Amino acid sequence: MKHLLNVLFVTTQGAYLSKNGETVEVVHEQETKLRVPFHTLESIVCFGNISCSPFLMGACGERNIGLSFLTENGRFLARVYGPVRGNVLLRKEQYRRSDDLRSSADIARAIVIAKIANSRIVLQRAIRDHPQNEGTPMIKRAESELGAVLQGLKPSLELDEIRGIEGMAANVYFGCFDHLITANKEVFYLKERTRRPPLDNVNSLLSLLYTLLVHDVESSLESVGLDPAVGFLHRDRPGRPSLALDLMEELRAYFVDRLALSLINRQQVKPNGFTHSESGAIFMDDETRKVVILAWQKRKQEEITHPFLQEKIAIGLIPYVQALLLARHLRGDLEAYPPFLWR
Repeated sequence: MKHLLNVLFVTTQGAYLSKNGETVEVVHEQETKLRVPFHTLESIVCFGNISCSPFLMGACGERNIGLSFLTENGRFLARVYGPVRGNVLLRKEQYRRSDDLRSSADIARAIVIAKIANSRIVLQRAIRDHPQNEGTPMIKRAESELGAVLQGLKPSLELDEIRGIEGMAANVYFGCFDHLITANKEVFYLKERTRRPPLDNVNSLLSLLYTLLVHDVESSLESVGLDPAVGFLHRDRPGRPSLALDLMEELRAYFVDRLALSLINRQQVKPNGFTHSESGAIFMDDETRKVVILAWQKRKQEEITHPFLQEKIAIGLIPYVQALLLARHLRGDLEAYPPFLWR
C-alpha cells in the first residue's frame, strides 16, 4: 500500500522554490524559510506569486512529485508533469472504454450512485445532529428526493440520462445546503453553487477545497498509470482532467462538504477572513487559507476502514485506492468498478 506523504503548500507571496541537494528550499526576501527533503513529499502546491527554478521542476518530474500552480484564491492554473509513467496497455484500454458509450455509462453510473448516496449521508447526519433546526423539514425532503433518484439509476440507462440525473441530484442537494449551516448565518450562506468566480463565502470555501481534492485525485490517477484527462462521466475537453473530475464526484461529500460545514459551524473560519471585490467575487485572505489547508491536511491523516477493501487506511489515501480499483477494473481483474460508498 502506498504511504501518505506530505504535501507542501506555499502561500507566501514572492517566495522562490529551488533544489538544494536532496531538498526543496523555500526562500523569501533572501532568507531561507524552509527546507523539505524530496523523499518526504508527494506534491507541491503553489498559491499566487510563487516562483520555481527549472532544476526544481526537473527534480519533481524525475521523482514523480506533483507541482501545481493556483491563483492566490485557489483557482487551478497549471501543473508540471514529468515523463509519462504507467502501463501503456492500461491507458489504451482506458481510451477504448471511454470511446465506448456503454462502458462509459456503466462506470459513470457507479460513480453517480456513490455521489448521491454520500450526499444523502451528509443530509442524514444533519437531521440527526440538529433535529430542531428550522430547516430540517427541507433537509428531510431533499434526502427523500435523493433516495428516489437513486432508485431510478437503472443499469440500462444511457450516459446522457445518467448525466442528467447527476445534475438533477446536485440541484436538490445544493438546494438545501444552506440549511446545513448553523453558525454566522448572516455571512455564511449558500443560495446556489457558483464557481468562477465564487460569489459568497461558502462558495469560496468550497471552491478551494474542491481544487485541493481534484489535485489529490489527479496525482493518484497518474501514480497508478491512468490518464487523468480521459474520463467516463465527464467527456473529453482540452485542458480538463475529466477522469479526475469523475472520481472526485464520489468523494465530494465525504472529503469537502463535510469539512467545509465543520469549519463554518465550529467557527474555525471567521467572517472577516473573506473580502468582496468590485466584480462581486469573494477573496479569501492568507490567514484563512492557511486555516483551511491545515484542516485539510489534518483530515487526510485520520483513518477509516475502506468499505470495499475492509482495510484501515488514512483518509488521504482514498483517492489512490479508488484510482487503483478503477485500474483493476479496466484490466479485467474486477467485474465492475466499486466506488467509494461512505458508511
